[in-house]
Amino acid sequence: MPSTSYLMSVLAIVFTITLALRAVPFAVLGRLRGSALVRQLSAWMPVGILLILAVTALHGTMTKDAHGAWYALLSVAVTIGVHLAFGRRTILSVGIGTGVYVILLNAL
Repeated sequence: MPSTSYLMSVLAIVFTITLALRAVPFAVLGRLRGSALVRQLSAWMPVGILLILAVTALHGTMTKDAHGAWYALLSVAVTIGVHLAFGRRTILSVGIGTGVYVILLNAL
């Protein structure tokens, strides 16, 4: 069993590295705020991340069950519709889309 001082020093090093790695992007972002690359990333990254999450989450359902695939596609359409209709509120649109999917799976 390692000594207490060894464990405390490891924790201090891990804390310092973690804090530095989380702070560096914010320090650099201040200088790059006017950059065209940062503007493009801020516009496309959220869409890309949601697309990747949707594809990975729906892949299993859509490949195993034909009805589940239609339910998933309908739920995605509802999510997109709510997102565009109610001012791009992500939590609202994802919540309603998820609710529609759960209701379709359990009711039909």
